[in-house]
Amino acid sequence: MIHRPRIAHPFLAGTVSLALVAMLAAIVSTQGSRVAAQGTAASAPLAPEQLLNGFRHVEVASVSDAAEQILGKKIYMSHRMQAIFPTKFAGYAVTVLLKKDEGNKDPNALAGMMAAIDGGAKDSVYVMTVEDGADIAGMGGLMGTTMYSRGYVGAIVDGGVRDVAQLKRIGFPVYALGPVPSTSVGHYKFGGANVPLMCDGVQVQPGDIVAADADGVVVVPRARAEEILALAQQMDFKEHSMYPFIEKFRSLQEAVKKFGRI
Repeated sequence: MIHRPRIAHPFLAGTVSLALVAMLAAIVSTQGSRVAAQGTAASAPLAPEQLLNGFRHVEVASVSDAAEQILGKKIYMSHRMQAIFPTKFAGYAVTVLLKKDEGNKDPNALAGMMAAIDGGAKDSVYVMTVEDGADIAGMGGLMGTTMYSRGYVGAIVDGGVRDVAQLKRIGFPVYALGPVPSTSVGHYKFGGANVPLMCDGVQVQPGDIVAADADGVVVVPRARAEEILALAQQMDFKEHSMYPFIEKFRSLQEAVKKFGRI
């Protein structure tokens, strides 16, 4: 009798190989982030670009869950914060506050806002709170075009947005409470830049990491960012491992039992 070697099903073999590669990559990435977060002598903290790259490749939902476990509080903005087009980004917060000043005639009332935009660096996220401004456009095409040209990755506006056609044309992502045709000129004044503020109920400090995708927006405190990223990467790996398991065994309960993630 001729004994032929057993050949694994090519689909399963490919799946296993890909899964192993993904698992090793995730473990390496997670361990690197964890070591950096612990501040050991063996490894320096992640460079700013490395940190952003990590958040750009992890789901916002996993970041939200990880932060809630580590910080004991929510860091995500509400369903009111809507994207003008589907997108994913992560960057460092540049904050601006506009305060209500109805009927003002000061030509320099918004000068500080413009200076803050012009002072923003590459990989910034513009985070603006417009006081009681759901029906006021906190930003539009001129501001968005400036941010785009300076290398901002996106904007979050607790207020309205206008000139949506121009923002879509240049591909500059904005999350806001909705499109409105109004202006802040004559109705608002500059209230501060790169100051702590509340944006849609979430505390934002200048330099915090702001990440967004189709599920919404999170604000990650810079001091805990590496720790939160490491846990979010673990959660992402578990969840993405569960999808093929569920498809094969058709049981959510068994998947949760095996991977400990829901």
